[in-house]
Amino acid sequence: MAAVHLRIGDLVWGKLGRYPPWPGKIVSPPKDLKKPRGKKCFFVKFFGTEDHAWIKVEQLKPYHPHKEEMIKINKGKRFQQAVDAVEEYLKKAKGKEQAHASDDKNKTGKGQKTTAKPMKIIEEDDEDAFKGGSSDKPASSMEPISKRLKIIEEDAGSTSIQAADSTAVNGSITPTDKRIGFLGLGLMGSGIVSNLLKMGHVVTVWNRTAEKCDLFIQEGARLGRTPAEVVSMCDITFSCVSDPKAARDLVLGPSGVLQGIRPGKCYVEMSTVDPETITELSQVITSRGGRFLEAPVSGSQQLSNDGMLVIVAAGDRSVYEDCSSCFQAMGKTSFFLGEAGNAARMMLILNMVQGSFMATIAEGLTLAQATGQSQQTFLDILCQGQMASTFVDQKCQNILQGNFKPDYYLKHIQKDLRLAISMGDSANHPTPMAAAANEVYKRAKALDQSDNDMSAVYRAYIH
Repeated sequence: MAAVHLRIGDLVWGKLGRYPPWPGKIVSPPKDLKKPRGKKCFFVKFFGTEDHAWIKVEQLKPYHPHKEEMIKINKGKRFQQAVDAVEEYLKKAKGKEQAHASDDKNKTGKGQKTTAKPMKIIEEDDEDAFKGGSSDKPASSMEPISKRLKIIEEDAGSTSIQAADSTAVNGSITPTDKRIGFLGLGLMGSGIVSNLLKMGHVVTVWNRTAEKCDLFIQEGARLGRTPAEVVSMCDITFSCVSDPKAARDLVLGPSGVLQGIRPGKCYVEMSTVDPETITELSQVITSRGGRFLEAPVSGSQQLSNDGMLVIVAAGDRSVYEDCSSCFQAMGKTSFFLGEAGNAARMMLILNMVQGSFMATIAEGLTLAQATGQSQQTFLDILCQGQMASTFVDQKCQNILQGNFKPDYYLKHIQKDLRLAISMGDSANHPTPMAAAANEVYKRAKALDQSDNDMSAVYRAYIH
């Protein structure tokens, strides 16, 4: 295949991970944003959104030669609005070019030839197109719920025991025709719902704080007044809340999920809770003729926004299969682990390891400082060795910059450690490393770090 030469100013189709190709423009990156090392890529700003990202060159295609192909593949209101925004800019650019030509003709005099200037398609400081159309349209309805800066990697091959069956065509997902409900619009739930809507699913939302639903209603979601109403209106209802008590209250409380369950209704519990809670919820849902699946997710707010979560599911296999397009929209892969409770066990183990690792990193950074070593050099060395990962790099940078904006709440990772330790006790299995890490997180909570990112565990070592 012939090489395609791209440069700043070119209109392109950019592949956002598992998202469908989206129209954008290659622009100059902000001065303080470094290009990813070892990657041949361009910085792309996307139309119809405020999204921008480093995109690898092999994930880019020139806009005009591939326009018809992309329009055939991709559907959806927001996609069409993005394409319309590109066409509007092309018209504006053509108008500017004609105006310049007219000015040049008037300046040079009749009959004299002029050298045509290259057309500048889009001015980088003209933001309207990237927000979705001309300035006389309200931007709020066009802006994405998830605003993020991404470094896009190639999709890794799935290593799942049983990944959701693919219905994707060149990254485009065919959404299920089942009506989807979603309860809980926190750090994780917000990104999940945004991606479900982006991929064309019909979604009804509910949140304890109703104001959080407003942005999603603008994006095309429907509003449910209570959890029971959402379940009654939908075929499959997902929930993602903070802890076992919240998960139980959502199902068993007044106007709760259980009141809306009828034979055939599906309920998917995505919260990270203990196996006992899952067993209880599974029993009460199925006792009403409902179908139950647990599907907690491994990831963070950023990965939720990017649709790159890992879904760990267990319970009713037919529900898992019915959720195929939903799992593709929200994650990069999914695993099915058999009977209900297994996914809760696996997720607690995963988060136990992650929480303990984060505490160890914080301990290493503070020990480096205490012994007169450069924390930045420690990070640079760490990121060149076998432990190099996006997680290590991001969390360490957060610590060094003093930025503890939550990507995964510290209080939630401490809750997961506590539940994992309790699970170990039930199995008569020692968890001394997790127990030590748990004490450090409890210290951080006592220092008012509960609502900060898990990386704020660092502050437990410096106070």
